[in-house]
Amino acid sequence: MLVLSRKKGESIIIQDNIEVTVLAVEGDTVRIGISAPKHIDIFRKEVYASIQEANRESAKPDAPSVAAFMELLQGIENKKK
Repeated sequence: MLVLSRKKGESIIIQDNIEVTVLAVEGDTVRIGISAPKHIDIFRKEVYASIQEANRESAKPDAPSVAAFMELLQGIENKKK
């Protein structure tokens, strides 16, 4: 992990097209601004983790769907005979 010190109003640049700027520091809270191309997705880590978990859950096959698919395949095989 790269660790940098920045003051309010200072920025860092990532790969020529992403700029991260420190907007404010208030106690334990740091407000940052991120300028990036529209095709770059930017999420807070906890939101990203939630999206990933939802994607994993939606990709899991449920038992009734698997059973229905197996019946469909068996029907196709029976028609070939």
